[in-house]
Amino acid sequence: MIISRTPYRISLFGGGTDYPSWYEKHGGAVLGTTIDKYCYIFVRKLPPFFSHKHRVVYSQIELVRDHRELVHPAVRAALMEFTSECPDGIEIQHMGDLPARSGLGSSSSFTVGLLNALNALRGRMTTPYELASEAIRIEQHVIKESVGSQDQVWAALGGLGCITFHPTGKFELNPLIISNERVKALNDCLMLFYSGQSRFASAVAAEKIQNLGQRESQLHRMRELVDEGAEILQQPNRSLDDLGRLLHESWKLKKELASSVSNSKVDEIYEAGLSGGAVGGKLLGAGGGGFVLLFARPECHGAIRQRLKGLIEVRAKIDSSGSTIVLYAPDR
Repeated sequence: MIISRTPYRISLFGGGTDYPSWYEKHGGAVLGTTIDKYCYIFVRKLPPFFSHKHRVVYSQIELVRDHRELVHPAVRAALMEFTSECPDGIEIQHMGDLPARSGLGSSSSFTVGLLNALNALRGRMTTPYELASEAIRIEQHVIKESVGSQDQVWAALGGLGCITFHPTGKFELNPLIISNERVKALNDCLMLFYSGQSRFASAVAAEKIQNLGQRESQLHRMRELVDEGAEILQQPNRSLDDLGRLLHESWKLKKELASSVSNSKVDEIYEAGLSGGAVGGKLLGAGGGGFVLLFARPECHGAIRQRLKGLIEVRAKIDSSGSTIVLYAPDR
């Protein structure tokens, strides 16, 4: 039995510049962090006593004789390569701290966690960079999802920092060096509310990707906000309210990338947060639904919660870990 634990993420600035069709021409960068909410993947070799060979449990249960019959695209793609080295049956189970399709990179956390667990099952060690690269390859080139490249990197490497994407396709994660007090102050300003709406990120992203050529000024400005946000966080004398104001600017730019990024429900939530004292915020992920991030001083949190009392608030903190194997008990 192998269990992997992979974090979800909060993307703060630069989203959109992590699409290959953009950064292969212009380069790109994002600023964000992983949080202490996780995706868990359980993997084991399945004993040969069943009518099925593979069992996959997520929001559905799939029992198949051949991995090519699987509906789940990431599992099917991962097992296409894994079963060539390991002919045994496989059981895979997924559990998550937060709902899928909610803007926190859950799909890529699933893919990264699955690859990490399968590699451990066959006794193969991979670096976090190799893990992220393999997840990017599977999602973008094998199952051909319309997704960016940041979520896989956050899931594999973890932490608070900036990811730079080069036109060559190479990427690097540079952690932000800030004090524990500064991290705590940032944690104290972040609020997460679930809009109650889920969506398929690739569907929203497809429209954004189609519009990239007509939104160059917005994307160049969103890239600039990455450096400005990092500068604010790394200067202890700068007010964190400045970061909130940058988030507000970024959210306005993001809504210009595609009509499906926001909707009336999301706009209503965001405006209620501002009326309660939030300085800024954004809808996380590609858009269309999921979690709304609000940035507000702690003394305003009570008023904001009162205005959004019909929504579920998730208390999350910045986390430094990427995907890890938390249980390794190989079959004997």
